[in-house]
Amino acid sequence: MSADDWWKHGIVYQVYPRSFQDSNGDGIGDLDGIRARLNHLVSLGVDAVWISPVYPSPMADFGYDISDFCDIDPRFGTLEGFDALVQEAHAKGIKLILDFVPNHTSERHPWFVHSRSARSDAKRDWYIWRDPAPDGGPPNNWLSNFGGPAWSFDEATGQYYAHSFLKEQPDLNWRNPEVRAAMYEVMRFWLRRGVDGFRVDVLSQIVKDAQFRDNPLNPDYVEGQDTFLRWTMLHNTDLPEVQPIVAEMRRVVDEFSDAHSSRVLIGELYLPLPRLVAYYGLNAQGVLEGVQLPFNFQLIGADWQAAHIDRLVRDYEAALPAGAAPNWVLGNHDRARIASRVGPRMARLAAMLLLTLRGTPTLYYGDEIGMTDVPIPADEVQDPFEKNRPGMGLGRDPERTPMQWSADANAGFTTGRPWLRLASDWRTCNVEAQSRDPDSMLALYRRLIALRRAHPALHRGSYEALEAGNDVLAYARIGEGRRLVVLLNFGAAAAPVPQALLPRLPLVLASTDPARAGPVDGALVLSPGEGVVIGNEGAEENQDPPV
Repeated sequence: MSADDWWKHGIVYQVYPRSFQDSNGDGIGDLDGIRARLNHLVSLGVDAVWISPVYPSPMADFGYDISDFCDIDPRFGTLEGFDALVQEAHAKGIKLILDFVPNHTSERHPWFVHSRSARSDAKRDWYIWRDPAPDGGPPNNWLSNFGGPAWSFDEATGQYYAHSFLKEQPDLNWRNPEVRAAMYEVMRFWLRRGVDGFRVDVLSQIVKDAQFRDNPLNPDYVEGQDTFLRWTMLHNTDLPEVQPIVAEMRRVVDEFSDAHSSRVLIGELYLPLPRLVAYYGLNAQGVLEGVQLPFNFQLIGADWQAAHIDRLVRDYEAALPAGAAPNWVLGNHDRARIASRVGPRMARLAAMLLLTLRGTPTLYYGDEIGMTDVPIPADEVQDPFEKNRPGMGLGRDPERTPMQWSADANAGFTTGRPWLRLASDWRTCNVEAQSRDPDSMLALYRRLIALRRAHPALHRGSYEALEAGNDVLAYARIGEGRRLVVLLNFGAAAAPVPQALLPRLPLVLASTDPARAGPVDGALVLSPGEGVVIGNEGAEENQDPPV
């Protein structure tokens, strides 16, 4: 595999650093903890680790409110410790991707401290300031993602500043070329330290309407829903002016790409499909100059039915610009875990789906052992989202609980008190226990990743949709003389597989059911929630043994 395409065909693993591994007993995960657990990522078989923010922060939003873009928060370690992590990860063959947060800073960032000090300050226009509306209220009806208006009034200077999230997270003014230049230097700072790319936070929101017009009513809003949905975000997200900035970001990372190390941009984009694929940045010359991987979150909100997923895969494949690399995501630090959304049996099916579809898969820490959301009592809630709008099910603490490593105290995560409570099953659901169990979720992930790496048809081959009935999602992956058939039963009943779909002398290369392996003898009937990858036994292009 050439250096420039590792991000097209590799596997990305997201670490939420507060919850991965604590090295000093303070109950909070850190960089040295990640370094101590790199061998887990090696044994799993992933290609890159994406680390959520570790910059200095007052932690109003647990690291997404940044007070210094070019340092490490003492809770997580030091710059020297970060350098050691990069060096060791690279030595083990693992790329390192950092979270880049361009939309906003902390209110304690020196830039904002200067900006709010006076209307005449040189950095005033680095943020978005507006006079009050005629009635003295906010300049328009834009809402914060975390509740309430997206504007806070500054008594000292008599203006409102914009914040798409917490009032402690003022939005930067990306229309200001000085802001863009400063943020590109932030990227270069980390690229010089060896990072292999960035996951770009809320990329579509970085430019706001120059006229600051009110957003229109959302015709689909239903009373009782999250009030943030009352308005359609027409004037403060996904504006045309974002695209040239994305191209500028891409040029920055391309400065550091060479034959030995290609750098990547991954965009966080919760957008409809036609708008999502625009972030690949296809220009008039047919060149992709945007982010290489606009995150495709469709599986996170998908109805867990074969027909629905079949449709969204086909539509996604059809919408991709020529040469664009697809990608798939099952979960992250902002959404309920897959095992909680679909249940433990279907979570195994989801693993096979994620790792056999065409494109780059992103794994969320703990999903490889089937971790589930953990109910957090009201007096233990940490997430400002839940604190601002309690009882609406918006809190993100349940999917951010500590990684479960062993049956030792606190699941081997810390010798102190964990910052969030552990799941009740940590004594049995952990990496150490599942490493000894060939039928475990971890064993399944390892087998599927090994299969994916062994077969070019899976990690770089084409995708062909097949028909196998209402409840079975069926597709073929084809590449370098191999054709593998993937069959996933989403139904509640056993499902016979049409014989015509199976290759001659079919061989089960992988199954979510530990009891199934080897040649297919006669008719193939899939159990509810079972998935299989089928090759051709004895054919020259299928000599690999079952995994």
